[in-house]
Amino acid sequence: MRSCSTIPDPDTLQRMMANPVSRERPSLPTDRDWWVFGYGSLMWNPGFPYREAQMGLLRGYHRRFCVYSFRYRGTPERPGLVLGLAPGGSCRGMIFRVPAAQGEPVLDYLWDREMITGVYRPLWLRVSTAEGDKPALAFVADPSHQQYCRLDLPATASLIRQGVGQRGPCRDYLINTDRHLRDLGIHDRMLHQLIKLLE
Repeated sequence: MRSCSTIPDPDTLQRMMANPVSRERPSLPTDRDWWVFGYGSLMWNPGFPYREAQMGLLRGYHRRFCVYSFRYRGTPERPGLVLGLAPGGSCRGMIFRVPAAQGEPVLDYLWDREMITGVYRPLWLRVSTAEGDKPALAFVADPSHQQYCRLDLPATASLIRQGVGQRGPCRDYLINTDRHLRDLGIHDRMLHQLIKLLE
């Protein structure tokens, strides 16, 4: 496991924030609505217009606190962690149907929200729903990015405990995500373990 000592140093962090990894914007369908997959805060705070939301299962990736947060849920001096889609397993979340007419503005919003440093890769992935499989845009964490980390549960809990950023405490982010998943009937064992460690 990568340890907390490998958090980027301040100079590296400044360069990373000033020169984010460039990602190609995905092509959007122009004649029909499209879907976005949410597995963390997008589930309970999407922030964009959508026609409907459905539960969905994404295979090949799992929900994990694997992204250092220096802005939203932490600072350069006291980083927090946020969720990413890490390789392997599966992830239950929500998919949101974006109106075709709002496609570009919604992508602009998501780009500003998720792609500050380029730690995520926007990919079209197949998500299973009660109505069948649907292609959905998902933001997958890039293991080669300096902001990506692999931590054990105690180290993860330590960063969640200390992290406070522009959008509030990292602890609240964890608890809100767990509460929303429970409301949907989804039980995420990793989130439960982290909450117990924080208690």
